[in-house]
Amino acid sequence: MAKKRDFDELLLEAIDEALSSLGESVKQAIYFHIQNKFVARNEIPTRIQDFQGGLEKIFGEGAQFIEILIMKNLHAKIGITLTIEADNPLEFIDYVKAARQNYLKKKSKRDAAKN
Repeated sequence: MAKKRDFDELLLEAIDEALSSLGESVKQAIYFHIQNKFVARNEIPTRIQDFQGGLEKIFGEGAQFIEILIMKNLHAKIGITLTIEADNPLEFIDYVKAARQNYLKKKSKRDAAKN
């Protein structure tokens, strides 16, 4: 059976896909600036706040559009419905934390069902 991918891998894929939708050269330029000034790509899952800060420094308010793309991609990858209240929308960092928690809960239930 294929190894189940962990959340960090899925998060990085979601980020890659969101940035790729802007164009490959744009993706490379964003990673170049993020890695030189804020956080290495492989550390993004554990330093999501630094990554978000980097996006905001580079794009200002426009960073929200990239964050939304990342959240949509992540949502599709983990296959978990997160309910977000309209009067209390989650910030990007909170969304990633909630997605991680729900993913881990789902994974532990799946693992328990195997045993």
